[in-house]
Amino acid sequence: MANWADWDHIVKIDPDKTLVEGETYEDVAATGTDAIEVGGTTGMTEEKMKRVVDACGKYDIPVYIEPSNPASVVHSDRHDGYLIPVVMNAGDVTWITGAHKEWIRIDDAIDWSRTFTEAYIVMNPDASVAAYTQADCDLDADEVAAYAEAAEHLLGQEIVYVEYSGMLGDTEKVAAAADILDDATLFYGGGIHDYDSARTMAEHADTIVVGDLVHDEGVDAVRETVEGAQDAHAATADR
Repeated sequence: MANWADWDHIVKIDPDKTLVEGETYEDVAATGTDAIEVGGTTGMTEEKMKRVVDACGKYDIPVYIEPSNPASVVHSDRHDGYLIPVVMNAGDVTWITGAHKEWIRIDDAIDWSRTFTEAYIVMNPDASVAAYTQADCDLDADEVAAYAEAAEHLLGQEIVYVEYSGMLGDTEKVAAAADILDDATLFYGGGIHDYDSARTMAEHADTIVVGDLVHDEGVDAVRETVEGAQDAHAATADR
């Protein structure tokens, strides 16, 4: 079984941002989250990535790198592997295969046994990732479901990631992706800021991802979202 199959919650740390004053990466690891993902859309460098990976890798929690460009990849035994985005609705094919080809071309130290892909469906047109990838975010629920189905059954993706970075998503569209998937794990990220929003989105997604919250509000707020995700999944399991 894949590592992420039983994850309720992920904290995504942006190496280009700081934590709340007085908090540490040890505090983040102690929130109850199932994993830490290190990555961001802009401002990524190998040095920044390495600093966060080294700090988080000290604790008993899975750490994965999610690089946004080949220059930000770090090879280290401090992390468990690489989660590589493939943006299904990108208008720029660089983010479907182009950047991936370039990484493979220039990097002779890729550990394929620890390298996995995430099929992103980017949904917030105002997010930097949407602009960066020229994503077509004007999708209805049927189109989101079709992208999710294509990701799993045409491309063999084990992770489908509905990404609303910066805003809370449309539950109908997230549910459409969840309903169409057979075995792939559905990640959801975007706008989760408290217990209720975490529980609402976790009623549809297998795994919720919080990012800005850890930088803006801190670990107490993150801990609330962990509890929301866990309670949603426990309630579902009891039905």
